[in-house]
Amino acid sequence: MTEPHPVLPGVRGRGAAFNVPVRFERLSYDPHDTTEEGFERREYAPRTQFYRDHARTIIATNTSPDIPYRASINPYRGCEHGCTYCYARPTHEFLGLSAGLDFESKIMVKLDAATLLRRELSARKWRPQVIAMSGVTDIYQPAERHYRLTRACLEVLLDYRNPVALITKNALITRDLDLLGELARRHLVRVALSITTLDEELLRSMEPRTSTAQARLDAVARLTDAGVPVSVMVGPVIPGLNDDELPRIIRAAARAGAVNAGYNVVHFPGVTADLFLDWLEREQPERRARVEALIREVRGGELNDPRFGQRMTGTGPYAEGMRALFRAALRQAGLPRPGAALDTSRFRVPSAMPSLFGELD
Repeated sequence: MTEPHPVLPGVRGRGAAFNVPVRFERLSYDPHDTTEEGFERREYAPRTQFYRDHARTIIATNTSPDIPYRASINPYRGCEHGCTYCYARPTHEFLGLSAGLDFESKIMVKLDAATLLRRELSARKWRPQVIAMSGVTDIYQPAERHYRLTRACLEVLLDYRNPVALITKNALITRDLDLLGELARRHLVRVALSITTLDEELLRSMEPRTSTAQARLDAVARLTDAGVPVSVMVGPVIPGLNDDELPRIIRAAARAGAVNAGYNVVHFPGVTADLFLDWLEREQPERRARVEALIREVRGGELNDPRFGQRMTGTGPYAEGMRALFRAALRQAGLPRPGAALDTSRFRVPSAMPSLFGELD
């Protein structure tokens, strides 16, 4: 971890209160941090800025045994949602930007995402498989209202009949019910809504630009009504902060029509622990010591345990207790419910010439 940063006032509408130094840079400077002696931090609310990402490919691959997919699409880099705990924050450092305020206020936009996707799905080396949307951003963050990159990618995936798994914290996903319904009819989509807490005040503080918990549950219901299989991911579970909500969230998800639920325990790669502990000190000072102690308890005395097989669930008695609570909540809610697997057999490379006989499936 870096040296402790003085606890700063929160920044309106942001999860981070400052920019942490970039690990690849020898020098760093935050012009908005005026906390040196003789100064007071001035009110600062950075506007979101968007930059074109001249990506040459769009499908990323991984070999992690902890992740249930090998291919993913990230139409954006960075995320306006500003979740304080987000494990993806350090990815901004590869751009020379900070994992703090920069991650949520300087967003890279892959305007060519759909074109790149079409090219890569048409390549001879592509083997039909489930593509995740996404891994290190939220595909329905506020920028998607304008750029519509996620929708454009879904149109391509439907055209190629390639299955996709989506996860989001934003009810904007219901805008694309038409496409998702068409994909679902062909067993080509599954959706997960991430719900961390039902406490709207805590949610607004911890995930400042996401949809409310109720809006996400309403999205589960609307997707279910449209025939789209939906799960709820309780993630992350933060020991001492929201782990006691597991049964309530799973019950609410089942009532809304979810077919399954999952969870993962918070983990802090890179500098994310600094940002989260700063938020905890600002927003939940009376709970800070207990929450940090419990996180360390499930992480072998550290704030992060990057080992495969451990990082998503934690270890030790407290982690086992959370696992037992989750399993009991699933049983009581009648989850999981049966559902069809995603179908890779329908994959096709569309012809440039329209068929005389129209669509066959």
